[in-house]
Amino acid sequence: LIVGYRRWMTCDRGLAARTIGRYEQTARRFLSGRAAAAGGCGVEGLDGAAVNGFLLAEGSRGLGVGSVKGRVAELRSLLRYLHVAGHTAAGLVDAVPPVAGWRDTAIPPTMTPADVRCLLASCDRSTSTGARDYAMLTVIARLGLRAAEVAGLVLGDLDWRAGEIVVRGKGRHQDRLPLPADVGEAVAVYLSEHRPPAQSRTVFLTTVAPWRTLWSTAVSQMVWRQCGRANVAPVRAHRLRHALASELLGQGVKLVDISQVLRHRD
Repeated sequence: LIVGYRRWMTCDRGLAARTIGRYEQTARRFLSGRAAAAGGCGVEGLDGAAVNGFLLAEGSRGLGVGSVKGRVAELRSLLRYLHVAGHTAAGLVDAVPPVAGWRDTAIPPTMTPADVRCLLASCDRSTSTGARDYAMLTVIARLGLRAAEVAGLVLGDLDWRAGEIVVRGKGRHQDRLPLPADVGEAVAVYLSEHRPPAQSRTVFLTTVAPWRTLWSTAVSQMVWRQCGRANVAPVRAHRLRHALASELLGQGVKLVDISQVLRHRD
């Protein structure tokens, strides 16, 4: 069932690989829970009550509004496939309730430039882990990359001669950004002195064998842990993106220019 769902997302929907991975994780969790309770492969007797029960359980795990909204989108995708493939007689997409949430209802918390400097200075760059984390933090803090974009960087994205970096963002968009000297130096030191000799073309890898590509969640968790070492309020990777925007705004940069730096489409 999961193999068919993955094929449908790839061939029929044309979703990005990271999106497919996230949708598949939710599908596995939902169907395995159903199978454990009712047997089969989890689709037998599926109804709106089961869908709502799964979402309520997800919300009780302490997820934020944004994360629960993501679960809604992931579950609707699975239910759409189950109906199209003939696994369910009725389309249950409309049985997934929307999640209430209003944006811009409060002033977003910020991270000061001094905190960002403390965060960078707290990395022990004499170790492989510290050099890697410093390089990732520098990329995020100076270029405003998202955690998934940092995790998805490959060696071919770095054009050293031109001094540019290719960023593969949302919606399969690719952007070329200038590679500042301090960012390039941090990444070069990691690559030349600390990166493990793995066959993977991904820039940032795990520091413990077997060496693997990092997930975006691992990038955010790294930022959270490093905040503890720097004695600053713990934040995730996306807060550094906000901090860059706030710093640029404080320097008098126009919003339209900031949106170009952060590669916002709107």
